[in-house]
Amino acid sequence: MTRQSTGSISILPVLGIPEIVRGDLIGKTISEKFELKDFDVILVTQKIVSKAEGMMVKLDSEDPTSHKKKIIEAESKRILRERGELLITETHHGFICANAGVDMSNVEDGYVSLLPRDSDKSARRIRAQVKAVQNVDVAVIITDTFGRAWRRGLVDVAIGVAGLKPIDDLRGEEDANGRVLNVTEIAIADELAAASELVRIKSQNIPVAVIRGIDRRHFSNNVSIDELIRKPDEDLFR
Repeated sequence: MTRQSTGSISILPVLGIPEIVRGDLIGKTISEKFELKDFDVILVTQKIVSKAEGMMVKLDSEDPTSHKKKIIEAESKRILRERGELLITETHHGFICANAGVDMSNVEDGYVSLLPRDSDKSARRIRAQVKAVQNVDVAVIITDTFGRAWRRGLVDVAIGVAGLKPIDDLRGEEDANGRVLNVTEIAIADELAAASELVRIKSQNIPVAVIRGIDRRHFSNNVSIDELIRKPDEDLFR
């Protein structure tokens, strides 16, 4: 059976989000700035989640480069490649990324942000806060900017999910010519994360977007970002 197109989607920036500091309730802040609907998907940048959760570390002003490397090493399960100041690491979450997600952009001078300890839990917390304020059932995706092997340029990907299945498994269904799909799994959470970046302009401090019109079959309460992480024994390059 081949699924039919579900129509169009809308990608909407959430404007007016103030500077987030430790202890802020991101879901409440979003709810105060944007009227949400059931089955909306909220895309939130990792940076403001890390700020709200206190995942900020002050660098040693006398030796910032060395101190940053020590922080990266502490945030890494293992280092896969190293070139100059760039480290490609596997984080304790299982993500393969540059510098373990340790980042100096859009943070106070002299500080770096770390990835949330549990981005799924962060997404669930934001979802619950939205439910408490607006009484709507939404999904939440925490995003971060990753590079891609063999391709230039950066895209946002999902690092935490709540309320949305991160993968659309089409195995066993038919393509447009009636052939059975044997390996097709669509990384829908990553697709939405990347699409949201089109309206979340970093230079304009727009850290949140809403995507509206996603097919309801993608929504589920029992989800985890772990579904998107390829197991080492399935990886040809590790």
